[in-house]
Amino acid sequence: MATTEAVPGPAAVRRRSLLRPLAFTATLAVVLGLLFGVPWWSLVMAGNDWPVGVRVAGTVVFAVALVVFPVSMFLGHGRRVDWAARTGDTILGAVWILFVWAIAGDLLRLALLAGGVDDPVRSRVAAGFTAVVALGLGLWGYREAMRVPRVRRVEVRIPRLGAGLDGLKIVQLTDTHYGPIDRIAWSKGVTEVVNSLGADIVAHTGDIADGTVGQRTGQAAPLGDVRAGLARVYVTGNHEYFGEAQGWLDHMQQLGWEPLHNRHIVVERGGDRLVVAGVDDRTAAGTGLEGHRADHALALEGADRELPVLLLAHQPKQIDAAVEYDIDLQISGHTHGGQIWPFHYLVRIDQPVVQGLTRHGARTQLYTSRGTGFWGPPFRVFAPSEITEITLRAAER
Repeated sequence: MATTEAVPGPAAVRRRSLLRPLAFTATLAVVLGLLFGVPWWSLVMAGNDWPVGVRVAGTVVFAVALVVFPVSMFLGHGRRVDWAARTGDTILGAVWILFVWAIAGDLLRLALLAGGVDDPVRSRVAAGFTAVVALGLGLWGYREAMRVPRVRRVEVRIPRLGAGLDGLKIVQLTDTHYGPIDRIAWSKGVTEVVNSLGADIVAHTGDIADGTVGQRTGQAAPLGDVRAGLARVYVTGNHEYFGEAQGWLDHMQQLGWEPLHNRHIVVERGGDRLVVAGVDDRTAAGTGLEGHRADHALALEGADRELPVLLLAHQPKQIDAAVEYDIDLQISGHTHGGQIWPFHYLVRIDQPVVQGLTRHGARTQLYTSRGTGFWGPPFRVFAPSEITEITLRAAER
């Protein structure tokens, strides 16, 4: 007997439309309450027995930060107001570091309790531990984020690579995130390091900027001075689709780069050839931009299937399609290596790899960079940035 599914009536639809924003607001309130409340309690209240003035001052600082944070994030990233983005991002990074180490401080408090140490000494020692470690890591993390990245060198053996291409050097940039903090000097420093490496191919695997071309032209300008013996290639990341993806593709072409917008080129050295292909970010299809989607078939259309293939794809999650299309090496970014420890555990829920060289299937390898720049909070804690030098090696004879 045929059955029919009940169609929700107008009242049910209205209830759902009301519940969704309420659920979102409640979830946000809980997250913010924990993020700000845990360090407030550990540092200011608990069993510290601080003078009243200290407790009041500490409470006011956390309360003001709690109010300023969502407003500045909305203005900064919703309305693209740079000063607000700088404020919100800095608060986010600082409170995340405090939250993590306040939990560690609470564990120390429990250990001291087990050891017979009474309050207020017990809680003051735990609070002091949290404050000193968080401050130290914050200052160090800021320096790590703002410095020109170190070079990370990796060798990848490609069995199908011809002898003429043995030793081919690829320099990867990714997640530069030119944004509300003006980093023109940093960008020039990155270009100087890249040019010192004598790359055959320089590849930028997306998230070039947070903002439009007009907003970030100055920071991106040094990319026009990058040198490569055979090719400079670029693909979009998810953040391009928050702004103007096509604008960045066009601008990179004006700077002399090859935008691999679901297309490929072929490079040759010593009589052997390599296909260098690129696909749009996996989020591109959902943006509604005409012609923007991750299309491996289009990217490889007309390519000699006997040749080895280097694929640029922003997210490690795109590796499944690379395996399907017998790609030899995919290079990606997106994860930032977690950026601020221990956020990499959350990244791992969404992505198959956080950083480094991994194998997928019989042929395909994936290299995931920790990123050249940073997004949002100007901190990197236990997740250093990198300019990656990848040397391709032919099969052992």
